[in-house]
Amino acid sequence: MVVKMSRSASVDEAAAIAAAIERFVAETAVPAEAPEPVGPWQRAALAEGVGAKGTVQDLEGGARWLS
Repeated sequence: MVVKMSRSASVDEAAAIAAAIERFVAETAVPAEAPEPVGPWQRAALAEGVGAKGTVQDLEGGARWLS
């Protein structure tokens, strides 16, 4: 069966098609993975604002190093 189309879609029809495609994609997409739970040590570090690459200075004002 061959169907000949004599006109192109109107703006409203094109918008409806685009909305239907977006809805289909949203409904059939793979669900996002849940983030890994934060452990108690990481939660404490985040609460205290501790970074893994922070610069530490000796209490006596001497040597500096990266922790």
